[in-house]
Amino acid sequence: MYERYYIEYGPQYRRVGFRRPKDVVLTIIMVNFFVFLVEMVAPRTMVRLFGLVPPLITHKLYLWQFATYMFLHGNFWHLFFNMFALYIFGHELVKVWGNARFLAYYFFTGIGAGLCAYLFTNVPTIGASGAIYGLLLAYGVYFPNQILLLYFFIPIKAKYLVVIFGFIELLSSISGYTDGIAHTAHLGGMLFGAIYLWATRKRARERIREYYFYGYP
Repeated sequence: MYERYYIEYGPQYRRVGFRRPKDVVLTIIMVNFFVFLVEMVAPRTMVRLFGLVPPLITHKLYLWQFATYMFLHGNFWHLFFNMFALYIFGHELVKVWGNARFLAYYFFTGIGAGLCAYLFTNVPTIGASGAIYGLLLAYGVYFPNQILLLYFFIPIKAKYLVVIFGFIELLSSISGYTDGIAHTAHLGGMLFGAIYLWATRKRARERIREYYFYGYP
């Protein structure tokens, strides 16, 4: 009876038990939208307290900003595109990793991106983009041949998208190009993502085999 249930309803369910685990990606998205609503009421206060503001970290030890800055966004479209990418990449990665490891990776890359922005720039930084670039890297590693739509209409394999975006962020960071985008944070997210994936590469291979054979993290 159980085997019939598992085959009928697919690999998104664990082999033991019948309840599907709650997707932490949707929780992160909801938290981001809630924070954005609060930010609209008091933008200056929110950025000062929870954005990544280098002078406040250096002189007042606002160390929590390394984790909180990624939940703030400059405008609705900044939030929307970050959350859209989070859903696209995160929804698949959480199937492979599970909620706990996904959260660990998300915060590791986000905090790492913030650290890079702090060390190499002296301007306030907000947004989840650093963590999103970390997710893009992981997606390209786990699903290299998956077709994605660049700018919603250009088909491209995930592994090539990682190379293109990584190269753009590297050039922008080296050249010091300033366009209001935290290129150093983006590159930092990919760098810390690479560190995490390399450090956990043995377990990652096991996870991939489990996912494709059993269909659960």
